[in-house]
Amino acid sequence: MAFTSSNGRTQTALADINITPLVDVVLVLLIIFMVTAPILQSGIEVNVPKTRTVKEIAEERTVITINKDQRVFLGNDAVNINQIAAKLRQKIRDPHNQFIFIRADENVPFGAFATVMDAVKQSGITNVSIVTQPLEENGAKR
Repeated sequence: MAFTSSNGRTQTALADINITPLVDVVLVLLIIFMVTAPILQSGIEVNVPKTRTVKEIAEERTVITINKDQRVFLGNDAVNINQIAAKLRQKIRDPHNQFIFIRADENVPFGAFATVMDAVKQSGITNVSIVTQPLEENGAKR
C-alpha cells in the first residue's frame, strides 16, 4: 500500500500482515485436533468382560453402555434407564432388522444389566449382542 506525503514523496505503509506465523499456528492446531479426535470418540470408559470367543464388529451399530457407576448411555448420550425403550423406538425405524450391542462394565450387577436388556426387548429389538474383549492367553493353551 503506497501513499504520497505532503512533500511529494511516495511512502509505503508498514501495516502489512505477516501471514506465515498465522499459517504455522493454524497447521499446528490442525495436527493437534487430528491426533486427539480419535481419542475423544471412545468417550465412556468401561472394562468389558474377557471371553474366549469374540467376534469382530465390522460396521457401526447402536451401542448401549452401562459404566461401573450403573449410568446408562445410548451412543454417547446419557439416558435414564426407564426411558431406553422410548428412545430406541424414536431412533430406530425397523426394530426387527436392527442390531443392538450392550457394553457393560464387568462389575455391573446383573440386575442393572437385566433391566437394560428388558428395555431393549420392550422396544421390539430382538437382535442383542454383548460386547466383550478377547481373553489374552500368555502362550499357554488349556
